Amino acid sequence: MELIARERHDAAPDFLSPAARHGCGPLAQLMREGGLHCVFQPLADLREGTIYAHEALIRGPAGSPLHRPDALLESARQEGLLQDFELLCVALALRQWGCLGAAGRLFLNISADSLVRAVALCGQDQLGSKVRGLGVMARMLVLEITEHDRVSDMPALRSALRAVHASGARLALDDFGDGHSSLRLWSEVKPDFVKIDKYFVRDIAGHPEKLQMLQAIKGIAEVFGTTLVAEGIETDDDLRALRDLEIPYGQGYLLGYPAAAPYPAIEAAAQRTLSDRRVAVLPHQAQTARPGILRNLLVVHAPTVTPATHNDEVARLFQDHADLHALAVLEGTRPVALINRQQFMNHYATLYFREVHGRKPCGTIANHAPRVVELDCDVDQLVGILTSQDQRYLSDGFIVTDNGRYVGLGTGDQLVRGVTEARIEAARHANPLTFLPGNIPISLHMQRLLDSGAEFVACYADLNHFKPFNDYYGYWRGDQMIRLLARLAASRCDAQRDFVGHVGGDDFMLLFQSGDWLQRCRGLLADFNRESRELFDAEARHAGGIWAEDRHGVKRFFGCTTLSIGAVRIGPGQIQHAEEVANLAALAKHEAKLSPGGLVCLPAYAAQASRPLWGDEAPARAQA
Repeated sequence: MELIARERHDAAPDFLSPAARHGCGPLAQLMREGGLHCVFQPLADLREGTIYAHEALIRGPAGSPLHRPDALLESARQEGLLQDFELLCVALALRQWGCLGAAGRLFLNISADSLVRAVALCGQDQLGSKVRGLGVMARMLVLEITEHDRVSDMPALRSALRAVHASGARLALDDFGDGHSSLRLWSEVKPDFVKIDKYFVRDIAGHPEKLQMLQAIKGIAEVFGTTLVAEGIETDDDLRALRDLEIPYGQGYLLGYPAAAPYPAIEAAAQRTLSDRRVAVLPHQAQTARPGILRNLLVVHAPTVTPATHNDEVARLFQDHADLHALAVLEGTRPVALINRQQFMNHYATLYFREVHGRKPCGTIANHAPRVVELDCDVDQLVGILTSQDQRYLSDGFIVTDNGRYVGLGTGDQLVRGVTEARIEAARHANPLTFLPGNIPISLHMQRLLDSGAEFVACYADLNHFKPFNDYYGYWRGDQMIRLLARLAASRCDAQRDFVGHVGGDDFMLLFQSGDWLQRCRGLLADFNRESRELFDAEARHAGGIWAEDRHGVKRFFGCTTLSIGAVRIGPGQIQHAEEVANLAALAKHEAKLSPGGLVCLPAYAAQASRPLWGDEAPARAQA
């Protein structure tokens, strides 16, 4: 392919098809007359905060209907010039980049079919020299494969890809996840880079499902040995989240808009964000028990019977299997009924039953509407069984199937235990009362803060006299008070800087990166101590508390429930493990509960020596 061999703008490049050379459409005329030009948008190294590369983007005449690339592409389709247009864009970008003499890599978009044509025009062994002829080293070129339509000839594409790699150029897969760029294409192309579609990047700081998708894409990239580039970065919060997710490269308006000349550095606002050591508060996805809970239970692989099996045979099976609580009745592999051991044996032991019914089919005593549960069911389905009006599963157990085929039996106590364990595990991720992150997300965020070297303040919040209130007014009102604290804590924190977690009961953990954390804690104390009084009745509010039994059963007066907050200031390198932070925060909480003001701060070194301090304002002990 002779890439723009002529300098005259009114001469069509040699590689253009007759349709492009002689077409009368507006795009064909632009292509012949040199009406197209390139602008360049930077790609940043999110680890170093530096420019890594630029992407060339085509533009038409300013102010014209064909200025934007989407309009140009649509016109190319309508005029049947898509491949001509793409090849011309590549040639223009290489020529313009070569004239600029800019440093760094150049990313260029090209569809799979157009790449095949380009290699064919150049020759398998000439691609590198053709690129060098335009002033660009092939090793500094990255061809972004875009998939406008299905790849028409995969063997030809594989051959073209080998030629690209042989030239020293690299390959990227563009807009992964937009519905065009597929996992199959990723596997076929084996790109050096994959650019993540902006849909998964935009507002990632507020969408847990996007975070999970990015983590999944990272896992795929590790399998293929591919480097990721996040597209569409437009906000500080998204940039910080991507940096903390260790996505190596990024592109978007926050880092730099497309411009006629290459960028010497990324935009100052983005540089400040990347230099900021505060970590992103990643969105929390409430953890639920995943499907397949029964796979962790011991399914009883019990013998079975058919509807035609005689009652005497059923009795023999129960006698031979003393621990068998029930028998499943199958038609082929499909369960149709369940025979409960105790009920059957009670009937079988009655006078003359064996003589009259022993040789008759067993179906008359079976439960023809048994509980049947699929092996891959989720915990909510099992909860539905536990809370249903039909409680026969407690004695009969239930039948376990895999895709409708009989697998074995389960018992009622297994079901209760399995659901309970699943709920406990889910509560470690998200508290079921407040839906705030539980112990596992709290520990993970603490460790991220420690690993980043960020300065932060860990606050342990606990209620005073909550148990007497809960005993006096009941669990329903106790839950109201806990939810009140959760709501007020979240409202007093910056969602992008501060983390609120629910340890359990009336214990909460707040991890502040906000500089004004002290004012936020004081505000939370004032808000809660005021609003919590409304949960007491008028008589208790007037008296300032209630008479209730203490932990030893002795009735005494307890003041209205208030809040205590113990804080620990953590500096870079002072502590290595999240568990240490939690222990120090618990110590600070103990000090706060003894403090009249309800708020005490311990710097990490002082906490380890059990010497409370309030910031840098006092030499020994102080309370807020």
